[in-house]
Amino acid sequence: MLIRIEPGAPQEPLIKRVVEILERGGVISYPTDTLYGMGCDLFNKEALEKIYQIKNLPRSKPLSFICKDLKDLSQYAQVGNSGYKIMKRLLPGPYTFILKASKEVPHMVLTNQKTVGIRVPDNPICQALLTELKRPIISTSASVDQDETLSDPVVIDKKFGSLLDIVVDGGVLVSDPSSVIDLTNDESPIVVREGRGDISFLLAKR
Repeated sequence: MLIRIEPGAPQEPLIKRVVEILERGGVISYPTDTLYGMGCDLFNKEALEKIYQIKNLPRSKPLSFICKDLKDLSQYAQVGNSGYKIMKRLLPGPYTFILKASKEVPHMVLTNQKTVGIRVPDNPICQALLTELKRPIISTSASVDQDETLSDPVVIDKKFGSLLDIVVDGGVLVSDPSSVIDLTNDESPIVVREGRGDISFLLAKR
């Protein structure tokens, strides 16, 4: 099912409708500030399992998730002083941070090293969903092929419509993956992937 939500001014009744689906264990596709994601309530094990099945992922593959803000993020990860300063400078924005997980994070989305990937997207629809749900939302690309990026919600609905509970149409995006920054060593940030977003000040430290 495709539902149109205005990207600049998300309609509250529609946001509530999508969140009700998440609360019931539904899986959705939604726009971020980089590409269309596929997600569910971080704490719904059955919904998490469904995403692994849809994407045909091994259970050893960790899933990233999105938080509303830096304060929210700090509940789910161990954040050092240097890492905090970097994230405060960059967030919200098109960045994924690899961090040591707190005990709040479900085991299912942890790496073997007990780390997690967390984002705080600069996208009004994401922010509205997170505000209403009051919990993080899983964020994995709305695709099966690693090299495939789907930027049109109509295409996503045609491809995954029968497997997803709802596809949020926030307009066609120019898909560009987030930059990935490893902050597990607080004093030595590592740029894992250069994507959207300015990370020149980190690259200059290499």
